[in-house]
Amino acid sequence: MISEIKNRKLSLLTDYYELLMMQGYFDKYKNSDILDSYACFDVFYRNNPYGNGFSVFCGLNEIIDYIENLHFTNDEIDFLSKDKNFSTEFLEYLKNFKFTGNMYAFEEGSVINKKEPIIKVIAPIMEAQLIEGAILCIFNHETLIATKAYRVCEAAKPMNVMEFGLRRSHSIDASIYGAKASVIAGCIGTSNVLTSMMYGLTPLGTMAHSWIMSFDTELEAFETFAFKYPDMSILLVDTYDTLNSGVPNAIRVFKEMKEEGIDLSFYGIRLDSGDLAYLSKKARKALDDAGFTDAKIVISNSLDEYSITSILKQGGPVDVFGVGERMITAKSEPVFGGVYKLCAVNEN
Repeated sequence: MISEIKNRKLSLLTDYYELLMMQGYFDKYKNSDILDSYACFDVFYRNNPYGNGFSVFCGLNEIIDYIENLHFTNDEIDFLSKDKNFSTEFLEYLKNFKFTGNMYAFEEGSVINKKEPIIKVIAPIMEAQLIEGAILCIFNHETLIATKAYRVCEAAKPMNVMEFGLRRSHSIDASIYGAKASVIAGCIGTSNVLTSMMYGLTPLGTMAHSWIMSFDTELEAFETFAFKYPDMSILLVDTYDTLNSGVPNAIRVFKEMKEEGIDLSFYGIRLDSGDLAYLSKKARKALDDAGFTDAKIVISNSLDEYSITSILKQGGPVDVFGVGERMITAKSEPVFGGVYKLCAVNEN
């Protein structure tokens, strides 16, 4: 796996008061053994989001990368030197800073429960204090998305879910690590190519409406794509008229491919608008009547665990759900309340 974090300057990814407390500890204890005394901090949370009975832990890989590569650059020291609250002696200490403590945690992807320690940091108190903000930033975001993704995947079972949230995520990092968290929680893959490269995944996707609109006819757009990518011929059928144009044109292309002896190993249609339960049933019948009983039906468009449950209860014959904005943003409850609390100090 390619580490994204180790090439970034993240030592100042902390709240200002953490540095103020570090300076305070340094001034008070620099001539005693207490400065190196170990403190213990626990990361836990008080309530499960979405009314869930548990959550899904995610973010450990990024937390480890952050801690292993934590150091202050000359630029960062220069920035802090402009603040009158930080002494020259303290800044000299930061120049050689390295985390020397220990961390214990659940495995990534574990089921976790409220009020139990998920991560335990045992380190000199100055070191443990500095890393609070970054640990919570990573833990709270990825665990929130993983928990949401788990709910979505459970609702879709036994069908599969693809993560499609890149364009609606809150930032570049949110798209990368949110996609990774979604896969850990059960998604079969992501459309995010960078996340796929970083974590050794195969990127997934179909086509956009703009592809179809760029051709003179919908049929030409389907033919061009399908014959170019026969192993992933999922055709988007709702650009113009789903049942009277899109589905019939898709069937026509599948017949052409079959007549030319092309193996239709993974093929089908995608629905991205309208009454998805109704349209998927009508499309399924048309595909079956044409002899394409193994053609897949993929649906997307602002899906979440509730809409997926509704579609399946209505008998929607869906094979794969493409879920984006409501999973990558955890729309129904966008905050995970993880905290980082001091639980012990060893002064001897």
